[in-house]
Amino acid sequence: MERQILKKMRHWKQGRHRKPLVVMGARQVGKTTSLKCLGEREYENSVYLNFEDNPHLKTLFDTSLKPDHLLKAMQIETGIEIKPEKTLIILDEIQECPNALISLKYFNEMANEYHIATAGSLLGVKLLNTQGFPVGKTDFLDMFPLSFFEFLDAIGEKELKKFLEEIKKIEPIPANLHEKCLDHFRHYLYIGGMPEPVKKYIETHSLDSVREAHQAILRAYSLDFSKHAPANQIMKINQVWNVIPSQLAKENKKFVYSVLRKGARAKEFETAIQWLKEAGLVHKTFNITTPKIPLEAYVNFEFFKIYLVDVGLLGAKANLSAKTILQNNELFQEFRGSYIENVAAQALAKNHHKLYYWTSEGKAELDFVFEHDGIIHPLEIKSGMTNKKKSLRTYAQKYQPKLSIKSSPKNLCKKDNSLNCPLYLLEKLPDLLDNL
Repeated sequence: MERQILKKMRHWKQGRHRKPLVVMGARQVGKTTSLKCLGEREYENSVYLNFEDNPHLKTLFDTSLKPDHLLKAMQIETGIEIKPEKTLIILDEIQECPNALISLKYFNEMANEYHIATAGSLLGVKLLNTQGFPVGKTDFLDMFPLSFFEFLDAIGEKELKKFLEEIKKIEPIPANLHEKCLDHFRHYLYIGGMPEPVKKYIETHSLDSVREAHQAILRAYSLDFSKHAPANQIMKINQVWNVIPSQLAKENKKFVYSVLRKGARAKEFETAIQWLKEAGLVHKTFNITTPKIPLEAYVNFEFFKIYLVDVGLLGAKANLSAKTILQNNELFQEFRGSYIENVAAQALAKNHHKLYYWTSEGKAELDFVFEHDGIIHPLEIKSGMTNKKKSLRTYAQKYQPKLSIKSSPKNLCKKDNSLNCPLYLLEKLPDLLDNL
């Protein structure tokens, strides 16, 4: 599978001020595969060390963290010559070896001609608790499940993907291509972007096999909770994790603690929610009532929503039937449209937008508000073909934005100061705004 992150990894390799690379992301999103691909394509050779599969490798970092010592030890361990700028050193599951994390500082300061890239499950959680982590001495890349464009590429629709990527003008997409995109997007909503379910779909075209792959990933996540989370948080993490589909199924998708347990309070579950967020398993979007720059200054931290890292996993957790794929636009409207909102949250997060939603005195609620190039944009997500957009209209009347954005199954179009972005083009929304 061709992943978009490889372009960023090549840019990292060529950077004048390159530092050791830390790749962040949820388990099984493809971090290791992408790093190995980088090594095969861009380097003469690569050295791969996995601290989880081979715990004895941690002893290499016990005696000294000086680069010359570690390089000799790695060469002896692997039998591979490590050359400056020509060998990629991959340290995988690095969260299992805190000393390896700390050693990145010394590679940056004393031997930066050696290219080191690291990855690991629950790395975000580990970094919060690793004393001596070299802040400012590493580069970071966030990795997410396959986007819709990456999904198209994986299933062989490379020309269609290229066509969508090259869109410059805001004008309707040819009807036949629009319908084709909607059909593929419907499948993407069910399959999601985790590499293993996508691979199963490519190999078998069986949605049952896809769902089995989803369930295997969810089981692995549950095992991670038991293995890596603080003992006093495991039950709470599971409680939060398990209620996400039901929270999103509510008309008001705001996270309500009493759903977890009668009388539950925020302080009891804050750590559990933060753990899931740092593990890369959820996206948290906060409420604002005043859309001004900087948006962060106007956040009401008491109210928020939680979306899953991947829409396919959301369907698996909710036991969504595969037959919904065949029911025209029914899949778009599952969970009161929260399926589509989840995809929107994924697209915005992948484009490095912080997630916010807007409310107005209980009268209106806008799905997303985001900042792009110093301009605040309102975004309403519509699962159906209706023109009703009460919340977006309320927002527009109150704040007079330069552009009001709706994303729906309708075709691409712009009329006056209103833009409709098809659901399958959400990840291209920043480019569309730049072209305007």
